[in-house]
Amino acid sequence: MIRSMLYATDLGLYAPYVMQHALALARTFKADLYVIHVVEPIGLFAESVLQSYLDEKALSEWQSQGVTTVMATIEQRVLDSFREELGDGEQDLKLIRSVRVIQGDPCEVILDQLRKLSVDLLIVGSHSHATAAATPLGRTAARVLQLSTVPVYLVPSLQRRRSDDV
Repeated sequence: MIRSMLYATDLGLYAPYVMQHALALARTFKADLYVIHVVEPIGLFAESVLQSYLDEKALSEWQSQGVTTVMATIEQRVLDSFREELGDGEQDLKLIRSVRVIQGDPCEVILDQLRKLSVDLLIVGSHSHATAAATPLGRTAARVLQLSTVPVYLVPSLQRRRSDDV
């Protein structure tokens, strides 16, 4: 029985398509839907650039407050995109229990959230970018499929489906 699901979105090109699958499953099973988006930590190059322009105090302040602000902004963007995508689908929005943006390695965060939320199903897209259509799976999707402790509902990218139809 599926009572709760986790939809891991990359906010990529196919995210609205994958979201429609997640919402359809939530409606079908009358299940709670949790949504997460993982932001990878800032790279060494970007950090060194920031260090060259900011003094130690400003950099520390940016790291503590700036990252929090950025994460909250991304969370709001996810919610706004859902509202825009759903239009009058207020009932569908009620299926979404939470939207969280978390910083870290995408696979590790997704697997950690599976455990913390005790969900029954994970929903992910196969790719985040149209250029990845030549490969069967994206890096995160492949890792999550290998390591997940719950069933994974994998949504193929539209690009991949169209090329297979030919």
